[in-house]
Amino acid sequence: MEIILKEDVTNLGYKGDIVKVKNGYGRNFLIPTKKAIVATESAKKMLAEDLKQRAHKLERIKNDAIELAEKLKDITLNVGAKTSTTGKIFGAVGPIQIADAFEKAGFTVDRKVISLKEPIKEVGSYKAILKLHKEVTIEVAFEVVAE
Repeated sequence: MEIILKEDVTNLGYKGDIVKVKNGYGRNFLIPTKKAIVATESAKKMLAEDLKQRAHKLERIKNDAIELAEKLKDITLNVGAKTSTTGKIFGAVGPIQIADAFEKAGFTVDRKVISLKEPIKEVGSYKAILKLHKEVTIEVAFEVVAE
């Protein structure tokens, strides 16, 4: 089944992409939750016209993402976490804590664009991957310190 995505869907595609999915996934999840529509000929024509009109806006969004990536590539964050005496973190450090650290550093980064390779459960240095745009991805170093 071919569908047109109305919003970004993790591990599937970005808004405006035409993707093939299994019938059940499209019919039972994506279409009822308004994340996608069926890719009929008329829907494809409307998408093409819409993309043509939004091309300038999309270029500006991409340039903003590149500009933010340039600012973030040299930054090192300190993320505070409550730890035991052995250095183990109570719980785990996730995208929410990293987004808060960016906020304290003066940058606005949505927690949804931050991904980690593995859960962080100990004090130390790590890297987070930020997907600022579908063509702009950057790795940012951060250090987890005890509070």
